[in-house]
Amino acid sequence: MKIPANVVGCRIGPIEQEVDKRWLMAYSAGLGETAWPHPLFPVCYEWPATTGLRERAGLQPLNAQLVHAQHDVTIHRPLAPGKLSISGEVIAARERRPGVTVVFRLSTRDVRGEAVTTTDFTVLYRGTQLQGEARGEAADPPAHTVPLVPAGEVPVAATAAHVYTECARIWNPIHTDPDYARAAGLPGIILHGTATLALSVSKILSRFNCDYRSVKRVQCRFSGMVLMPGMLEVRGARQDGTLLFETRNADGKTVIERGSVTLETHAA
Repeated sequence: MKIPANVVGCRIGPIEQEVDKRWLMAYSAGLGETAWPHPLFPVCYEWPATTGLRERAGLQPLNAQLVHAQHDVTIHRPLAPGKLSISGEVIAARERRPGVTVVFRLSTRDVRGEAVTTTDFTVLYRGTQLQGEARGEAADPPAHTVPLVPAGEVPVAATAAHVYTECARIWNPIHTDPDYARAAGLPGIILHGTATLALSVSKILSRFNCDYRSVKRVQCRFSGMVLMPGMLEVRGARQDGTLLFETRNADGKTVIERGSVTLETHAA
């Protein structure tokens, strides 16, 4: 299976999305949280643009090969109910040993045209090859340079993926349909990478007594899958105005590495 390098530059949008309190609260509730809006909520309103961009780039038939590899969201202003416009662009395609890495950039603005969030959503298409020369950059999150200490455990219920699917309004059958997941080469349904990340961010913010609204940026690399039911262990540290973290599954395998939460200067 080949991915042409000229997918880079493919664009979509703007796509209009209406965000209301019900959706913001439901997303947090799906994570077991009462505070809102959660810093990972942008993945919800970005989803239609993400799927639409994959369709326009001709990548939708490769969905079964797709693995969420990295995530990098910058929050330009506090999240709130309102009408948003989301535009997407493929900004990079590079071949790596397991397959081809593709980076989608999702830019969200409000009705005044002001930036709300910018997300680089990096995926790996397993078992594929790049057709043509590599284009763009797929930068890795910075490695941790300080030791991490236990920050707490997070239980993951057998129904977590189904609940997250409905509350986030993100539908992908590898998270809810066991037959589809096994056909894709997985041992069973797995928890969404963004759900694992959101739960980890909640835990690390709680550990260091930081508010959701202090978050300006979240970065990470996904390195493993989460089966359900199970338990996540989050480890972290505070370094100046940044919270560093990693997350391990019930088997002790790291499923999120190089995680970081950048805080507002006054919150640091």
